Amino acid sequence: MVHGRKINSSKISLLMQDYPKGLVLLSAWLVSQGYSHELLLQYRRSGWLRSIGKGAMLKSGDPLILSGALAALQSQAHIGIHLGGRSALQQHGAAHYLQLAASDVSLFAPGGTKLPQWFTNNQWDIPPVVFKSTLFDNDQIGLTDYQDAGIEMQISGPGRALLECLSLCPDEFPLVEGYELMEGLATLRPDSVQGLLESCKSIKAKRLFLYFAQKAGHSWFKYIDTSRIELGTGNRSLVKGGALVPEYKLVLPEELA
Repeated sequence: MVHGRKINSSKISLLMQDYPKGLVLLSAWLVSQGYSHELLLQYRRSGWLRSIGKGAMLKSGDPLILSGALAALQSQAHIGIHLGGRSALQQHGAAHYLQLAASDVSLFAPGGTKLPQWFTNNQWDIPPVVFKSTLFDNDQIGLTDYQDAGIEMQISGPGRALLECLSLCPDEFPLVEGYELMEGLATLRPDSVQGLLESCKSIKAKRLFLYFAQKAGHSWFKYIDTSRIELGTGNRSLVKGGALVPEYKLVLPEELA
């Protein structure tokens, strides 16, 4: 019994020290790391861990922070959800001049993604808004590593994040803001942009991205091979009574045309 307590003491010390504050710990994942169900139950009864829903725990005293939940979904549950859109651009410093309020965070997941109840039922420090859409042929394209107070996760890189924003235009994202964000993306890599546009499934988002890049005069735009990008046919009207942009077959507000 003494030997068992020493082992348990060593394992709880590792658990307390190795994982950052606020990281959600999933029972199934901890079991795969060598913590038995019985041991986890003992930790909860002893007050080391607290349950935040079926199969999910926090170290006692840790707050409910969205980054800790998102990291657990990605790295422990292997669910394809990430911080994207305007929220990702804000983290990259590309949207700060717009004075965006951090009243909520935009998360993106492929269509049909099922999120666990421990995630949807808890009140996180920042409320998440989840958009479910299979926007890219390659779900992983354009994601980048990010760290928040020791919690590691993946978020959209700037190019992908803007395409996510533009896919929501005009009903859930303002067209004018989409262009203003594009103005700040002067240093995108052409090869990265090319890959994103070839993988993106939204004709609307791709047309807007290309037109806004051309209008902003970015130097990388001339390296994009539009012949390899599926841009569809026919006009896309995004506003009533707007002006037609013939090259991209977009009907936009006159101030953007």
